[in-house]
Amino acid sequence: MISIQKEINLPSYSRGFHLITDVILRELPELKNLEIGTLQVFIKHTSASLTINENADPTVRIDMESSFNKIAPENAPYYKHTMEGSDDMPAHIKASLLGSSVNVPITKGKLNMGIWQGIYLCEHRNYGGNRNLVLTLIGN
Repeated sequence: MISIQKEINLPSYSRGFHLITDVILRELPELKNLEIGTLQVFIKHTSASLTINENADPTVRIDMESSFNKIAPENAPYYKHTMEGSDDMPAHIKASLLGSSVNVPITKGKLNMGIWQGIYLCEHRNYGGNRNLVLTLIGN
């Protein structure tokens, strides 16, 4: 059994949904040695999130951002948590809806995702800054 855990720092991304599958794979060359296992990716922030979705058509990422902005709009009159800016409370709501981690099976040294799936960093702040991820790889 192999267990590997790495913490990586992502550069600042603009607000929106960004494919980071390749970034994660570059950080985990050990993945190629596993026959079977799992990868957990965890984000250490409350105003950004992770999800798995379409990896081919970039308009999906645009539509995801537009849809989540309707679900959790800025400047809603009922928000009490407003001291960190108009994008902060909506960012917390979006992060809670999407979640702070994803798990992906590993089969024969590769992430076992569908052909059209990729891992997204969902940046919900206008100026979120660098983001930290914990990558945990377990398998044989």
